[in-house]
Amino acid sequence: MPSWSVVVPAKRLDVAKTRLRPLTAARADAGAAHQELVLALLADTVSAALACPAVGAVVVVTDDPAAAGVVRRLGARTVADEPDRGLNPALEHGARQAPGAAVAALSSDLPALRPEELAAALAAAGRATRAFVADAQGTGTTLLTAVGTDLQPRFGPGSAAAHLAGGARALRGDWPGLVRDVDTEADLRAALLLGAGSCTTALAVHLGAAR
Repeated sequence: MPSWSVVVPAKRLDVAKTRLRPLTAARADAGAAHQELVLALLADTVSAALACPAVGAVVVVTDDPAAAGVVRRLGARTVADEPDRGLNPALEHGARQAPGAAVAALSSDLPALRPEELAAALAAAGRATRAFVADAQGTGTTLLTAVGTDLQPRFGPGSAAAHLAGGARALRGDWPGLVRDVDTEADLRAALLLGAGSCTTALAVHLGAAR
């Protein structure tokens, strides 16, 4: 099994996860609470990746100081989003900075991800030059991998079909936490039912979302 470098994109907190804002909108500290939620999702995702035995390095691409501080304390490396032209250029930049020939782009909002799920998906991905895992809806992408070649990310609406059309192999397995990204309150509740990481769980309890 190759040692993988995992690249995680982290937007500036003020523009990240806008569809989750209704969870905190009624609070006096709405802006701060929303940022804490975004950071909790990121921290649990990065923690799971760092704990995965197949992962040798985690590189977070971000221009947000708070996000950078959180992931560095966990043991991840950060690089600035020098292109600053959106998600896919950021991932391409991060992949170029990542060590080794096996690189994976991982969504930053997978709080129920288990290290063993990621290890199993990466083992399957190692048998293909490029591969991806679709999200729970089957239209988006939560993991994109490349071995000895360019990552060629096509994240955004319809990314699963775009990655398939671009020659990446679709991977499927029993990886519930890997496919459960969090864009909405319903997604968050689904992740909590799976068993989210400690940061997301604690904040969901604080926000009253863990019911």
